[in-house]
Amino acid sequence: MGNNSTWSQSEQQTADRFKEKLQPPSMYKVLLNNDDYTPMEFVIDVLQKFFSYDIERATQLMLTVHYQGRAICGVFSAEVAETKVVQVNRYARENEHPLLCTLEKA
Repeated sequence: MGNNSTWSQSEQQTADRFKEKLQPPSMYKVLLNNDDYTPMEFVIDVLQKFFSYDIERATQLMLTVHYQGRAICGVFSAEVAETKVVQVNRYARENEHPLLCTLEKA
């Protein structure tokens, strides 16, 4: 597409309508929720493995989960957030931990 000044009125109206319909994707917070059984080391492992945090940041987030009941691991598009929740929950169950990962709209 070229310069807007070269568009016909019809093309400009179409472009304006299209712009109105374009919206950024909905974003979702992925959260880890505290429980009384999952070892702290496992939570750190999850944060490193699935969210690519270094050991220091993973430890900080694990302590937030432990003391505040939950922590935001990241904010992602719906598809990415849903995938991470499924992956973390599956990994926790495979390792026999009740750790719960959830999502909520950002």
